[in-house]
Amino acid sequence: MKRRQNFITEAGTTTITISVLLGILFFFCILESKAELQPTHPALVKSEFIFEEAPFPSCHASTIVETPFGLLAAWFGGTHERHPDVGIWVSRWESNKWTFPTEVANGVMPGGERHPCWNPVLFQPRTGPLVLFYRVGPSPSAWWTMYKISHDGGRTWSEPGKLPDGIFGPIKNKPIELGTGRLICGSSTEGKGGWRVHFEITESFLDGWWRGNDLRTQDKIEAIQPTILIHPEGILQTLCRTRQGKIAESWSYNGGHSWSPLRFTALPNPNSGIDAITLADGRHLLVYNHSSQNKVRTPLNVAISTDGKNWIQMLTLEDEPGAQFSYPAVIQSSDGMVHITYTWKRFRIKHVVLDPRRF
Repeated sequence: MKRRQNFITEAGTTTITISVLLGILFFFCILESKAELQPTHPALVKSEFIFEEAPFPSCHASTIVETPFGLLAAWFGGTHERHPDVGIWVSRWESNKWTFPTEVANGVMPGGERHPCWNPVLFQPRTGPLVLFYRVGPSPSAWWTMYKISHDGGRTWSEPGKLPDGIFGPIKNKPIELGTGRLICGSSTEGKGGWRVHFEITESFLDGWWRGNDLRTQDKIEAIQPTILIHPEGILQTLCRTRQGKIAESWSYNGGHSWSPLRFTALPNPNSGIDAITLADGRHLLVYNHSSQNKVRTPLNVAISTDGKNWIQMLTLEDEPGAQFSYPAVIQSSDGMVHITYTWKRFRIKHVVLDPRRF
């Protein structure tokens, strides 16, 4: 009888031990599953997916904007990049969460033929409605730019319009609006002559476009997808993606009408999109992949500069070997927070909020 009691006691102890171990394991599994969302830097306020599930298997090239109605994000999604079913999808920040993705544009032609959509760019001017620019066409060398307008923060949209032939608008990153109302769009082409950067200016909303010449280059730089920074006394700086393993830069001293020859910076670039912004306090913030290996789109980093020339890495948003974290978009909202969206492994879009006061 005593032996049986010992057995029961030992069995009970074993059961309790297993239960405790399973509980600890479950606890750490929960921690691991939530690790994606836990801040790792004092400036990192929030890190979340805009959606967990979606009507498309693949997505890329997000953009984000603040409207009078709140935040709005967009991206292209479909079977895969270049597939004719790829359209432009949006999600709104409402009631402290992102709405389920909705398709707002596609590449269906009047005759029924369908082309893929590419590279949406959301822009909210100081006065006037919200604009969604996006590309349509079989490839970057043969696409054209369409646009839609919304008067209610992206809930409803106008019928699509087309920019004039030869005008592509902001090709990946947001345009800048100067105090005069001048809109400067960083644009580029990817034709047979190679990758070329140019700028397009409109003095009136979506009308009267002026296209500048392709930027001259040093060291035969092939660059696309410029992002624009604003310096004191109206000086502008652009940073660009290149094929040569480094970010390239150019400067304008006359409001974007002419630019210095492109030259390499010390910053690496793995032939992947970047974005940057001049903060309200005058500092410049850059989101990029700190790698020079072609198409190795990890890690994804945030850097800060006071002059646009010397950059200090502040934090790493993602760092997983073999994974892709790419095509960031960045804005500063009216409350001073920095919002970043980017492609997460090609099947989700991630949204990060930073407090620049904590850099």
